[in-house]
Amino acid sequence: MDTTAASLMLLFCLVLGFQQVAIKGVAEDISPMVQIGLRSAMAGCLVGVLTYWRGIRWADLGHHWAPGLLVGLGFAAEFGFVAWGLTYTLASHMSVFLYTAPIFAALGLHLWVPGEQLSVRQWWGVGLAFLGMLVAMAPSGAYSIEIILGDALGLLAGLSWAATTVVIRKTSLSEAPAELTLSYQLCVTALLLLPVAAISGQLMSTQFTPMAIASLGFQTLIISFAALLLWFTLLRRYRASQLGVFSFLAPLFGVLFGTLLLNEPLSINFVMGAALSWSALSW
Repeated sequence: MDTTAASLMLLFCLVLGFQQVAIKGVAEDISPMVQIGLRSAMAGCLVGVLTYWRGIRWADLGHHWAPGLLVGLGFAAEFGFVAWGLTYTLASHMSVFLYTAPIFAALGLHLWVPGEQLSVRQWWGVGLAFLGMLVAMAPSGAYSIEIILGDALGLLAGLSWAATTVVIRKTSLSEAPAELTLSYQLCVTALLLLPVAAISGQLMSTQFTPMAIASLGFQTLIISFAALLLWFTLLRRYRASQLGVFSFLAPLFGVLFGTLLLNEPLSINFVMGAALSWSALSW
């Protein structure tokens, strides 16, 4: 990877590290499920305008509908688990467990995508990262069973994200424009999560306070639109395993923002487990 790619991945991780804090910070006004559904719908409209401007038409969507549907379902599952998990756990915890995705992706890519195989040294890194997850999720007197449940949902979110990465690299979407892939993900997510939020009554209880609107705007423009377009663009040009290494910086920023902005506590085993996972960077 060149310096430009590394710098862009650093910026990407910084933005995504703030994502869980932005959601959790206004959860009392807008539930996480509604936030993700609305931001996906609005960002989907922006991506639609961009795809049309770049000459991508509906016929192009039809060429990749099968893998597009799969990555859309995976994306919806990822953020559905994030929304559900944030009702139980801390934003800093969600940041760590969501960004276990590179670990799962590395395993999937090793099995199914030529050229993405792991070396013996990298296998040791994966093992170290898994050990870190076990330590971080170990029961602690500082946290309730609800937080542990939320952590488990964060782990499922990371697994879902990894699945979408493998599908993109394995199918025709690896050569498709980034806007096309993102369109599938945002549209499917909005179509699935907003009805769930409406049926469960979360949509009706939404309060659009100034802070909630600001958070929703940030999530729509910066995360769901700009950051994800950047991710898919980089994914087409560089090996997913290389990008995945940088992704381990996102939870570092997430824990930092959660602790500083939301005053979230940290247990010893969580800090030790997170440190073990991050040390996998050196492998």
